Amino acid sequence: MVGGGNSKSDISFAGTFASSAFAACFAEICTIPLDTAKVRLQLQKKGIAGDGMALPKYRGMLGTVATIAKEEGLASLWKGIVPGLHRQCLYGGLRIGLYEPIKNFYVGDNFVGDVPLTTKILAGLTTGALAIAVANPTDLVKVRLQAEGKLAAGVPRRYTGALNAYSTIVRQEGVKALWTGIGPNVARNAIINAAELASYDQVKQSILKIPGFTDNVLTHLLAGLGAGFFAVCIGSPVDVVKSRMMGDPSYTSTIDCFVKTLKNDGPLAFYKGFIPNFGRLGSWNVIMFLTLEQAKKFVKSIESP
Repeated sequence: MVGGGNSKSDISFAGTFASSAFAACFAEICTIPLDTAKVRLQLQKKGIAGDGMALPKYRGMLGTVATIAKEEGLASLWKGIVPGLHRQCLYGGLRIGLYEPIKNFYVGDNFVGDVPLTTKILAGLTTGALAIAVANPTDLVKVRLQAEGKLAAGVPRRYTGALNAYSTIVRQEGVKALWTGIGPNVARNAIINAAELASYDQVKQSILKIPGFTDNVLTHLLAGLGAGFFAVCIGSPVDVVKSRMMGDPSYTSTIDCFVKTLKNDGPLAFYKGFIPNFGRLGSWNVIMFLTLEQAKKFVKSIESP
């Protein structure tokens, strides 16, 4: 159970996996419009200086959401929801479901007391990397679908949907292409997972030591906000590189994408979309952790004799 102290999980791995996948999918449905806005902002390049320099099409999180809704319809904000749910079932279920077993594996069976923060971070890095190595194709398809803006009249869409995108990518680019961006994606998800789970674990553990606080919704809300903030601060640069590599095949490697972004757009480009990213990850973490805690209580009531 993601929580303070050294409590061994009190529900089965299958129960934790199901609770985690459900909570992650619910959070995804609620927050994907912000994620679509974030991807569009990250993929937006600087205009070339000179005559008739175009103003950026997307400005700010709410401005981007409004522009997409106006130009492409409200449904476009949920572009990529199908592979997004595929991703959360696999990635969300594995990274959270494996966190407790791996954390307990690192400290050993006879460990007593509060698990050190370094061990929590190591467990988060491990489960994030393992989970996204499995789920990378779902992430790639999600970004490709979200990146496609309004097309000119008569121009066909690149993909008709999620399943068509998987098969088209395999047919045109080969199976290996489904793992495009695996380097920055593993880095991003290992780092963000460690930031989210370890900070949630640590903040929750610290709050529960304050007199008057109990393991309730307010504690989960505060810990979830803390987890989202740490995740964005730490993970934003790798998130930008991942989105650019997945959305634009012209980059030859992670380093190439990093260097070109730094050279062409400056260091602040790595924090492009910071507000939508925090809006997205902050709200995502709050919704996910609140739902997860309730789902696990429900599973525990079913599994307990």
